[in-house]
Amino acid sequence: MIKVLFVCLGNICRSPLAEAIFNQKITDAGIKSHFKADSAGTSDYHIGELPDERTIKCAALHEIPISHRGRQVNRTDFRDFDYIIAMDDSNLRNLNNLKTRFGFPEKEIFMMRDFVPESVGLSVPDPYYGGEEGFMEIYRILDEAIGHFLSQIQENHQIYA
Repeated sequence: MIKVLFVCLGNICRSPLAEAIFNQKITDAGIKSHFKADSAGTSDYHIGELPDERTIKCAALHEIPISHRGRQVNRTDFRDFDYIIAMDDSNLRNLNNLKTRFGFPEKEIFMMRDFVPESVGLSVPDPYYGGEEGFMEIYRILDEAIGHFLSQIQENHQIYA
């Protein structure tokens, strides 16, 4: 089983939406049994909370079920997950610091948009301080990036429906 962890700052906006989109795509492709996905935040701001109401609304508009409670990245995540995917440069720096502190210096951390050739190096913007339009924009960004990511890991791991 391939385990994927999506990470943002608070784990109530971008990463739970990424997790939900990924789960919908693997379900639609008939390959759900090959994967386990989760999401977490680098901060402890929203532990135990539901996703932001705008995240829930965005997912509902796209008919994507979302079921998550905020949690913080921990030591076992670096051991247990095959792919740890950061939403922005700040998350990437925090994760790289944590992996060293937790004793996993060789663990590769990925940036979400690096799976889209035209978007390498770009962040998934944090919509928290904006309106609903920001959540629709991150949905579009995540949907595209996760599609590319899923194609790549299906090919790398030879997973077919």
